[in-house]
Amino acid sequence: MRNLLPWREPVPPDGTMGEPGTRGRFGEYGGRYAPESLVEACREVDQTFREAWADPGFRGDLARLLALHAGRPTPLTPARRLSEELGVQLYLKREDLTHTGSHKINNVLGQALLATRMGRRRLIAETGAGQHGVATATAAALLGLEATVFMGERDIERQALNVFRMRMLGAEVIPVITGSRTLKDATSEAMRHWVGATGDSHYCVGSVIGPDPYPWMVREFQRVIGDEARGQFAAELRTGVPDHVVACVGGGSNAAGTFAGFADTPARLVGVEAEGGAGAARGRLGVLHGCRSLFLQDDDGQITQAHSIAAGLDYPGVGPEHAHLRDLGRARYVTVTDDEAVGAAVRLARTEGIVPALESAHALAWVIRAAGGGELPSGSTVLMTLSGRGDKDVSTLKELL
Repeated sequence: MRNLLPWREPVPPDGTMGEPGTRGRFGEYGGRYAPESLVEACREVDQTFREAWADPGFRGDLARLLALHAGRPTPLTPARRLSEELGVQLYLKREDLTHTGSHKINNVLGQALLATRMGRRRLIAETGAGQHGVATATAAALLGLEATVFMGERDIERQALNVFRMRMLGAEVIPVITGSRTLKDATSEAMRHWVGATGDSHYCVGSVIGPDPYPWMVREFQRVIGDEARGQFAAELRTGVPDHVVACVGGGSNAAGTFAGFADTPARLVGVEAEGGAGAARGRLGVLHGCRSLFLQDDDGQITQAHSIAAGLDYPGVGPEHAHLRDLGRARYVTVTDDEAVGAAVRLARTEGIVPALESAHALAWVIRAAGGGELPSGSTVLMTLSGRGDKDVSTLKELL
């Protein structure tokens, strides 16, 4: 079953996707539900980020790193052959072409600079698909920091290439053997570890989840995607903004960063979740990993296990700002199946010569389905964030094809 909330007219530019305020809330979502031992650490991160984000020197340092090390700006690529087949004009924001191969580097470089500003010498991170872990290990090596990455044992097995990359970069990778042995449990272990390490370590959260200020801060570090894409789209077509802006959603950082560039426009925002991990589409109000948001739960309120062929979407909830955007009707959240995502990955490879990450293939699968079903009118302009490249998923695809 696909939970498709009806389209509503986009909300006016009233500060949507602005600062959440001192309580760290997006409507009824967000907040700082952290153990007492982490409250002060979160406050320090909040204060330091606010000061840094207002400091032209910090912003300049980050911009230089993004340009010289991460390879920004990333291109906006017209998918010409696929567009002709689908009857829409599809443009891909190529985060797969960043150094490390995904959007994760945008956030991690920002948080690594923040860690050095706070005098921390070690980064702690969780990872599912391994891309955030690789980005964290990369930034740590670049800035002379240590890195400890928690990763579910199941994800270690299916993302062996990224595990090797992290260790080659000098990071310690700690297998998590509890629960589902995937992203949810890796996040839980990373937060538990941070409790005893706040003095010398910064927890580098990889998505728009966690206690305030992380959902807002990560979105701000990722908004470079949306800001770049908006300028590039206007330059490419000179028609203002696309009709639809589409991105995959696990916790939701690439989508939040993309949506931030278009929140005050008439563009329709579409977040695409995995059928087995649809927090925004089918979640219920709850608290997990330090924030109040929408999570998959049983009748007793216990968090249930998510599933996705894409390790980065294998999370039982969604970031609080996405839950708020859903409630506002400003963004729509839909789901696709594993089979649809695999089919989309193959189709992009064979029409455009691009092998996408399976996470990104979910977004493309919805575009293909919506175009074929008439949900995207002929001639519509569609901007889709290609959040990562598919090198890490080759072994999975090889088994299926």
